[in-house]
Amino acid sequence: MTSLYPLTPALVTGQRMSREEFLRVWEQMPGVKNAELIDGVVYVSSPVSLDHSEFDGMIHWWLGQYAAFTPGVRYAPSATWLMLESAPQPDAALRILPECGGQSTVEGKYAVGAPELAVEICLASTEVDFGPKLALYQRAGVREYMTIELFVKRIAWRELFQGAFRYLAPAADGSLRSQVFPGLWLDEQAFWKRDEQRMLATLERGLKDSAHAAFVARMQS
Repeated sequence: MTSLYPLTPALVTGQRMSREEFLRVWEQMPGVKNAELIDGVVYVSSPVSLDHSEFDGMIHWWLGQYAAFTPGVRYAPSATWLMLESAPQPDAALRILPECGGQSTVEGKYAVGAPELAVEICLASTEVDFGPKLALYQRAGVREYMTIELFVKRIAWRELFQGAFRYLAPAADGSLRSQVFPGLWLDEQAFWKRDEQRMLATLERGLKDSAHAAFVARMQS
């Protein structure tokens, strides 16, 4: 017997669907803020912990500061990307505008392709972030991928090299430094201590570095 009432659309972790179906169903669920489709499988995030939120906020602030002083670069927090046949939602991303040589574009309200840098805060999502999502980012050409592991207090910053991710080694002063975004420097110890003033001081040194000045000149040209 056919029901007189339509079924309520839903996204459930583990469902398999196409990207088009995933986006269509999600559009009908305004209460759901965090959901992803990775290689045809749906992942709906659990409630966000205070630890996740606070460290996430620090990363957003850090990336936003860098983008504010770097023309041609845009910071995108928690945006959904149309990436291959998937729709991931990295916690944060940094992209170079296409007119400045970036590799992503925009279709309607979604970013298309791969950001130059994707960042994930790993707590409840560790299995996904280190498994199917890492593999997707690698295939799609995300140039740098940072995972922030809250359980063990470790930051892994990777760069894409010959089609595979490899770890970036810390600089002589212990800071982590992007290869794609000159001047994007992170003091890992200050991050875990939630010392934003020290984080800012390290970033400001990066922004004053000659490599950042040369990068800005290329963006402006």
